[in-house]
Amino acid sequence: MIQETITQIEARIGKAESLNDEKKKELLDLLSTLKIEISDLSKTHVEQTRSITGFTEVSIHEAMREEKNPQLLKLSLQGLSTSVEEFESSHPKLVGVVNSICTFLSNIGI
Repeated sequence: MIQETITQIEARIGKAESLNDEKKKELLDLLSTLKIEISDLSKTHVEQTRSITGFTEVSIHEAMREEKNPQLLKLSLQGLSTSVEEFESSHPKLVGVVNSICTFLSNIGI
């Protein structure tokens, strides 16, 4: 289920008209790294990985909306960031990629 969600996010990014090819590639690269990190984590922390992928999906949706709502984007990014806080010491690469995704989405959501 978690991998399916990420695959759906990738498809949505591929079809996004609000992003140029360079931005799509950058976001897809970040998502690819997230997929690897989530795969390892999902073996031991299923609920947490569902939260991370869910907030990733919502955050990407909010950042790519035609009619942007800065408050919804901010809330979704806070949720995404908070969803990985407990893994800061045990999964630093996961936290790093989530932080990169948050920064990227924040910048395109403006």
